[in-house]
Amino acid sequence: MRIRFRFKLIPFIATVLVVALGIQLGNWQQRRAAQKLVMQTQLAQGQSAVPLRLDGTALAAEAVEFRRVQLQGEFVRNWPLYLDNRPYQGRAGLYVLMPFKLAGTGMHVLVMRGWVPRDAVQRERLPQVATPAGSVTLDGIARLNAGHVMELGSAPALTPGAIVSNVDPLQLAKDSGLTMQPFVVEQSAAAQPGGDDTSLVRDWPAPALGVEKNQGYAVQWYALSAMAVVFFVVNGFRRGKKTD
Repeated sequence: MRIRFRFKLIPFIATVLVVALGIQLGNWQQRRAAQKLVMQTQLAQGQSAVPLRLDGTALAAEAVEFRRVQLQGEFVRNWPLYLDNRPYQGRAGLYVLMPFKLAGTGMHVLVMRGWVPRDAVQRERLPQVATPAGSVTLDGIARLNAGHVMELGSAPALTPGAIVSNVDPLQLAKDSGLTMQPFVVEQSAAAQPGGDDTSLVRDWPAPALGVEKNQGYAVQWYALSAMAVVFFVVNGFRRGKKTD
């Protein structure tokens, strides 16, 4: 029995396409993993660094992401916002957000004050959350955004007391007329002096980086490319079998 390889154009083209797709997707997953490793390093460095005292200087969001920050000033009490669909330990709830005016400046920072349960009976009833009056100091972690959930249609204009799915600081700047930093701050402890509302929960979820998941997907795509080559070669020899 003689064995030879029989080349077929269409299977060859299909194999090339599968291999190219697998390599491209594998490389993309590797790039995502590399980006998340950088974020992981930034997170660790930001947590261990001395808190950054925010003033009126405009900052790029990427420059302060994951940094511990400290703010002094006062809450803009007439501009509360509530982020919907933020469950906590299986309970439906809202994130309470409020602009914070930095002392001696016209700059504001959007502060995520904490989580509160949502009224199960009257879902549109706003939670009663006490807000410290006057000048206070608070600590927190800078984040690019307050987390994003799926939202159908275009986002509505922001108004004081609105319950919304997503909030962007720059959209708030446009709708409120306030000068805003392009990032948010997760408040980590009660404002001082005067404390804060005890109903607010500040057990913020850690960033889900999932580096291992991306690396695993990359291996799977590379394996698919390799299997396509093996399949093409094996079937080529099978077609080329001849019995003497």
